[in-house]
Amino acid sequence: MPDLTEPVIPTRRIFALTAAAALACPAVLRAAPGDIRDRARGLDQLHAIMVQRGDEVLVETAPRGPGLDGLANVKSVSKSLLALILGGVIKDGGVPGVNATLAQVAPSLLPSDATEGTEELTLEDLVTLRMGLERTSGSNYGAWVSSNNWIDYVLTRDRVAENGGRMLYSTGTTHLLGAALATATGDSLLTLARRHLGQPLGIEIPPWTRDPQGFYFGGNEMALTPRHMLRVALAMRDGGRIDDRQALPATWVEASQRPRTRSPYSGLSYGYGWFLSRSGWTLARGYGGQVIAAHPGRDLAVAITSDPLRPARSAGYFGDLMDLLDGPILDLGRA
Repeated sequence: MPDLTEPVIPTRRIFALTAAAALACPAVLRAAPGDIRDRARGLDQLHAIMVQRGDEVLVETAPRGPGLDGLANVKSVSKSLLALILGGVIKDGGVPGVNATLAQVAPSLLPSDATEGTEELTLEDLVTLRMGLERTSGSNYGAWVSSNNWIDYVLTRDRVAENGGRMLYSTGTTHLLGAALATATGDSLLTLARRHLGQPLGIEIPPWTRDPQGFYFGGNEMALTPRHMLRVALAMRDGGRIDDRQALPATWVEASQRPRTRSPYSGLSYGYGWFLSRSGWTLARGYGGQVIAAHPGRDLAVAITSDPLRPARSAGYFGDLMDLLDGPILDLGRA
């Protein structure tokens, strides 16, 4: 019996068979790029959307906001970008691997009053949001970012689960991961982002927010243009390849798309920094409706930016975006 907790990620063979079946059956209704543009105009939070199938950009429209070449604050999409940076640092030997502990890679970050067990946290615990300490997102976010030491604040929260236990969505967890990578390598997270994402993918990554100790914010507030977001989506779709070259470690991209835990809010599975849907999407998701999405089985890559000041809950606007992804956009893969 299949494990129904696993996301269904179609293979390219399944994509080819489905496409052939659709072409053989004229009665099958297929979405058109114009349908998606119309839907985008009707979603008043949506700023820009780009959809690429294979090598062809089918949709590129920006009914609102700064446009396709304007920078957008991608909010928690930054968590997925940070996860890709982790993969690059591991490949370069900057840290030993996902099983390395905080005590091994960045002992100087541990305050004297750190919650028991935090020194044994692994990089995998952090990138999968399974730190086990009280969250710093949601209602706790304001107090955390108002503190004079964000790392100490995170590492002294009450324990609510074991290391590597249930998923606890918390931006403090990814900020700790970013600081650990910077400490272990001696390079800022901005330098690491440009080295492991900007240069390989041919995208520009401008400086962003830093904490009181000077660490770049790990997991929030990064900015990309929709066109550059689409390049990240293409790399995730194609096993780390872009422009006929290997830009990101293939083994890391594959590992990122393997479910490790599940969000208690959206019900989506979660890999190394990326959400995974049952319909086969690999998703980066940020507050307000910022989305990078890849569907290897349907040969699709998508970038969406939205108003960063309005919420996008699973039962609200983000649900509308998932309907768009699972409906007319996914249908484009059959054409």
